Amino acid sequence: MKTIAVIDDDIHINDMLTELLTQEGYRVLRAWSGTEALLLLRTETPDLLLLDLMLPGLNGEEVLPRLNGLPTIVISAKAAVEDKVGLLLGGAADYVTKPFDTQELLARIQVQLRNARQSQAARAEEAGSAGCLRFETLRLDTDSRLLTVGEQTVHLTRTEFAILKFLMENPSQVLTKSQLLERLCEETPDCVESSLKVHISNLRRKLRAAGAGDCIEAVWGIGFKLRSKTAKA
Repeated sequence: MKTIAVIDDDIHINDMLTELLTQEGYRVLRAWSGTEALLLLRTETPDLLLLDLMLPGLNGEEVLPRLNGLPTIVISAKAAVEDKVGLLLGGAADYVTKPFDTQELLARIQVQLRNARQSQAARAEEAGSAGCLRFETLRLDTDSRLLTVGEQTVHLTRTEFAILKFLMENPSQVLTKSQLLERLCEETPDCVESSLKVHISNLRRKLRAAGAGDCIEAVWGIGFKLRSKTAKA
């Protein structure tokens, strides 16, 4: 399930977008000001953000540069071409003018989610050139499904391999449980929410035994990420 954050101080629009996106099968996060949006993003990593410009506290233009590349569709009543151009050059993925057609907005959301997925796949392919992913002493051969830690070979189950591969494709990102489950269902059918922690616990145990330390970090209430040995505990 993809997660979309709605940042709009207009209660009616916020409610309408939340209902629309929920009906379309998205998980929805909500905030009503720029400051609240940044606080939300400290603990959540949505797949896409819908951002109004005229927000109390920090406005949309101030929030946009702080989103660290998160795909963002600006939704605003500002219709001037220079406003649109400035925001698109400033990091927005798309711009929708209020009032908007909901079907058009849903289509634009699908396009941005598809683009993000394709970009992620491209980054993963680049990082895994010659069928290999690396993180510190970990080397994962995606063709043979073989993991080595330094000179030691570590045998992984199909699900453990899929989990580690996804983490190593996104080494600086906190992956939510829903993101992991969505990806894992494409590669292995035996991982469900009730067993995810067990698979990750077994994977972490194997990595520790091979000398990789606690390189998979649990981010409380969110999900998991890779942790460098030099990172603070």
